[in-house]
Amino acid sequence: MSWQIPTQVEQDIIAGKAKYQTFQTGNGGQSILQVPPNSFVVIFGYDFSPAGGGLTRESNSVGTSGINLEDPIMRFFQTQQISFYTGTDFYPFIHHINSVQYPFIDTFDPITGVISLIRYASQIDTTPLARQVYITSNNDVTITHGLIQNTFNNTMNAIPITNRTPQSLTYGGSPQIMNTQTNFGGAAPLQFMQPSPKDYQDFGFGLLPGNADNQAFATPDGANGLLASTTHLFNIGGDTLTSAAAANYYLCMHYAIYSKTIPEQRP
Repeated sequence: MSWQIPTQVEQDIIAGKAKYQTFQTGNGGQSILQVPPNSFVVIFGYDFSPAGGGLTRESNSVGTSGINLEDPIMRFFQTQQISFYTGTDFYPFIHHINSVQYPFIDTFDPITGVISLIRYASQIDTTPLARQVYITSNNDVTITHGLIQNTFNNTMNAIPITNRTPQSLTYGGSPQIMNTQTNFGGAAPLQFMQPSPKDYQDFGFGLLPGNADNQAFATPDGANGLLASTTHLFNIGGDTLTSAAAANYYLCMHYAIYSKTIPEQRP
């Protein structure tokens, strides 16, 4: 477990000033944790079981040397995002999910005992992931989950030497080019600007788009951004996969609820 109850919140629960609760969701990509009027919640951790369990994807070719991308069907499951929106604040979390690959015998001669062909298969490791957070809200909390396969329209530049990017200590002055604008999303994508939106213009990389952001997170889009896991499961296997419990994601949030408005000094 990589989260724990914050000390003050734990003391409030013991003293009866707050109540510990869980909120578990899954399957579809959109959920809402309802917060009663004149109350607020402190979300302090979550356990996340990624989508993609129970699936095995066999490679169409024998394992070869070199670098090859995972099959797109499985690659969608390898990057998954959870985000929380409180009406005033937004908290995105991107998780990379392990893909376990293993060989299997495709052609075997039982008489000679000779293996003539070995193929490879992959599975998603859906071991639950625990994360410590600290999110307070007196509004309903919107929870969004989705899969990310690609970003697009990546713009690359070399970082100049400035007082914030000195040579040798940072990439300032290095001839290496790197992403300074990465698009996550659809027709009007979030445009993640690096090192920051202000620096993007200060460093001479061009004008800022209207939807520039200093944080990396995906927005809904079926090809290059956030894709609901149930949509992907239905696209590749129809109702058989969407109804398979192991193939869907599950998220259990741990939080304390206070039956009062948020004080000026939060717990």
